[in-house]
Order: sequence, then structure tokens, then C-alpha cells
Amino acid sequence: MAEDLYSALGVSRSADQKEIRRAYREKARKFHPDVNKTPGAEETFKRISEAHDVLSDPETRAQYDRFGENFRQYAAADAARSSEQPRRSGGTRYTWSGGGAQSVNWEDLFGGGFSGFGRGADHTAELEITVEEAYRGGRRTVQVASPYGGAQEYTIDIPAGAVDGQRLRIAGAGGAGADGQDGDLLVTLRVKDSKRYRLSGADIETDLPISPWEAALGADVSVPTPGGTVTVHVPPGSSTGRRLRLRGQGMPRRGQPGDLYARVKVVVPRTLSKKEKELFEQLRDVSSFDARRGS
Repeated sequence: MAEDLYSALGVSRSADQKEIRRAYREKARKFHPDVNKTPGAEETFKRISEAHDVLSDPETRAQYDRFGENFRQYAAADAARSSEQPRRSGGTRYTWSGGGAQSVNWEDLFGGGFSGFGRGADHTAELEITVEEAYRGGRRTVQVASPYGGAQEYTIDIPAGAVDGQRLRIAGAGGAGADGQDGDLLVTLRVKDSKRYRLSGADIETDLPISPWEAALGADVSVPTPGGTVTVHVPPGSSTGRRLRLRGQGMPRRGQPGDLYARVKVVVPRTLSKKEKELFEQLRDVSSFDARRGS
């Protein structure tokens, strides 16, 4: 004999509609097949869904109270309704039909992230990559923990010129779907600065160490970039903090690539040879430059 519908929801026969709704929400969260994989959970979910359909409608509840489990056989208006199979009523709304079936909005029940009883839920993950990886692109493996235990590894293709916050989709790698259509895995890329490179939109910034004489006299120096080494001209009189722009050497973009900015950083020797010390002393004695005044 089938369980009494009131018992299925865990409410008394005098329960009002608020109590029925509250009891249904609690049990539906617990036994929905997307979150409960134990044997019998799906059948329990069907039963509590049927109980809600019947008891939440005053007409069918009255028929059930009068005739019991076989009320459909005595209510001609409800004779054609099925009590066993789910049918979709559109969008993310699903209906378990029974006497006076009511459509249930699963987004209201489980929150906006719920994908429906048919299609599996989308899963999300984040992946940190370096500026170099974002520039060149490539393949990375991401390990995603399952909400039901264990983990799964996926290989993703990072496009060249990837940007921070870009979302990559792996079709079918999300939650299992009851109708065979699994959800997707959505991987958000987080581009982190490295010791050498800093990213600002499509532009890349890097430090350019130079010697005091290169700063004072000017020089052509090599600058490593994610795309390879290039030569930049340091103008005479360049102080620490000066930015030298290399057009088109930033992140690759369709149409207009970013730029690379080499920030000058004047570096002095930690130790001096006897000759170097003498030369610096000579420079000190003949120079009128005052660094505190900037002239």
C-alpha cells in the first residue's frame, strides 16, 4: 500500500497551505536526484512531488480526503491525469502531474543556480595563470572537486591573449543530468603578475635595469618580452621610473595588440673596483648636478 500523502510530506491532515509548502521545500531539497544519489531517493522525490501536487490544490485535496488513494478513479475530471511521470512546463519549471498538479519553479526552491531536473547543473572553477601563459596560450590541467565527493581532472586550452576574468566552457563536464544532458564546467581565468611582468588590460609592464652611465649617456638595450627579446633605446638623462613604450609588444588582441612599457630602473654597482671608484670620485668633483634639486 502506498504511503499516505500527508505522511509522505510529514504533515498532519489539518496542515494549512503554508505548512504543506514548507514541508515540501525541505523534503525536495533533501531528496532531489541532482543532490541525492542514494538508492530510492528519486522515487521518494516523485512521491513527495505528487503529494505536493495533490495537497496544494484545494479541489484535489478534497477529493483525496474523501476517496483516499484511489480518488482519481472517482473524480471524472481528473481521470486522464498521470501520477507517475514528470513533464516539463517550460523554462526551468517542472511539473509532476497528479490531481490538480501545480507547476513548481525550481529556481525559487533551490536558488538561481539550479539548472532543472532535466539538464545537469553547471559547475564553476578558477584557474590562475601567469602573464606569459596568458600571452602565449597553451594547455593546463584543472582538478575540480565534485560536490558528491572525489575529484575530476580536465585539460583546457588557454587561448593566446587570454584576459583576467575570461571564462572558458567545457561542455558536459558539469553535473549529471537526469535526461542525459550534463551541465558544463565554467573555468574563470585569473591572470597573476609574475616577478618580471605586470598586466594592465592589454598592456604589459616590466622593469628595465640600466647602469648609471646608460641612464646618463643613453643606450640601446635588450628587453625580454613574453614574445621574445627586443631592443629599446634609452634616451640620455633617463631616471628611475621613466616609461619607455614598445608599441604592439603587449598582449595579442584581434585588430589592435597591447603595448609593452619598460620602466627604467637605475642600478648601481654593489662594489667598485679601484679604478671605478676613482672615476666616480672624479665625476663627483667636476659635476654640478644636485639630485635633491633635480638639476
